[in-house]
Amino acid sequence: MRGMLFSALALAMPHQVAKQELVAAKMPLVLASRPAGPRVTVSIESFDLGDRTHAFDDLIREAAKKYDLEPALIRSVIRMESGFDLFAVSKAGAMGLMQLMPEVAHEYGVTDPFDARQNIMAGSWLLRDLLQRHGGNLALTLASYNAGPGAVANYGNKIPPFKETQNYVKRITGWIADERAAG
Repeated sequence: MRGMLFSALALAMPHQVAKQELVAAKMPLVLASRPAGPRVTVSIESFDLGDRTHAFDDLIREAAKKYDLEPALIRSVIRMESGFDLFAVSKAGAMGLMQLMPEVAHEYGVTDPFDARQNIMAGSWLLRDLLQRHGGNLALTLASYNAGPGAVANYGNKIPPFKETQNYVKRITGWIADERAAG
């Protein structure tokens, strides 16, 4: 993102300088009599990307429609997994918005896990597969997404007794309920 910002600034600056020189050449008295005012500076440290929680809404709606999922489910998983950081990488090596492990990304045809569309589509497809595997049980689906289907199977198709997984399921189901109530 920084690279894109710097590129945009670099491209705009020569245009702005040329425009200012042109104005100064044609209107020297106006510029000379202009009172000194506050200067505006832009710093990459102060650049605000705004509300990232809706940056991927179009892709989320597309994936929800394609895989027959609630957009709230996909959005909540992204919120929990990466905080909407497209370039997030976990200590375990999970990548992108929906934190796909390399094997999973490969299995679902992802060639670039940092491509928002590929990542959201593959993560949503995985959610659909897990929902089918667990007969539509959302809690088990989320537990499988977090801890892996093997862990859920090892605990008798119940949410594993891992604090992280239990909190994961609780937080995401809460966010989905909040979105349903608000929507």
